[in-house]
Amino acid sequence: MTIAITGASGQLGRLVADQLLDTVDSAEVVLLTRDPAKLADYAERGADVRAADFGKPDELVDAFAGVERVLLISTDVVGARVEGHRNAIDAAAKAGVRHIAYTSISEPTPDNPAGVVADHAATEDALRESGLAWTMLRNNLYADMQVDSVAQAAASGRLVTNFGDGGAAYVTREDCAAVAVGVLTSEGHEGKAYDVTGPHAYTATDLAELATKQSGNPVEVVQVDDEAYTTGLVSAGVPDFIAPLFTSFGTATRLGKLATVTDVVEKIGGRTPTPLSALI
Repeated sequence: MTIAITGASGQLGRLVADQLLDTVDSAEVVLLTRDPAKLADYAERGADVRAADFGKPDELVDAFAGVERVLLISTDVVGARVEGHRNAIDAAAKAGVRHIAYTSISEPTPDNPAGVVADHAATEDALRESGLAWTMLRNNLYADMQVDSVAQAAASGRLVTNFGDGGAAYVTREDCAAVAVGVLTSEGHEGKAYDVTGPHAYTATDLAELATKQSGNPVEVVQVDDEAYTTGLVSAGVPDFIAPLFTSFGTATRLGKLATVTDVVEKIGGRTPTPLSALI
């Protein structure tokens, strides 16, 4: 069984590579990246590091040659990544890949306002239409990315949010990597969509409590509407083309799109999921 990871030099990609190399023989691992030099340390460990650029579809078939299973990690060009994903799927099919697991998001449905939903939904559709076996890894928001927000609230004494009463089952990248490796190295996952979550759905009140414990001082929850939240992000230095994306995650949280808690990390990843509180 030869397994490839796309975007292997990214944060999630490296975590998957590390866990995969601890699970299977390095001769079975193919790591794809636009810049192979970034993965020289993995080449030294015996992995087959190959150049792969989703913007160069003519070269992608060779990148997937001899591979049976692929972890397609979604690229970071939000709003402009579907074509690249389709290029990768098409090339994988031409190269004889049998099964693709794709890193998607919770509830990629039309009623989910998160700004990344359209990309993920289109990629999921492309996989279903490809004729390949597929598995959707619908990762919740990364717990790792909430640590700074809690720290900022602890420092200021205020947690400004547009969550309302909603919660999000934040999951660590390490846990997402474990689930990906579980899917790639075992059977029975074809045609399934897994919600990959942490063990608890954190509300704004929960986050404020974490911030209070961190600082030792009370942290107030300040609820604002989406427009005010976006304005606040821009005022704090977030680029105006990114701020609406962050706001959309809060909107999705408020509407309950990220609140589902599952046992996927334990059952498929083989580990106890890490709560956000453990990172604070």
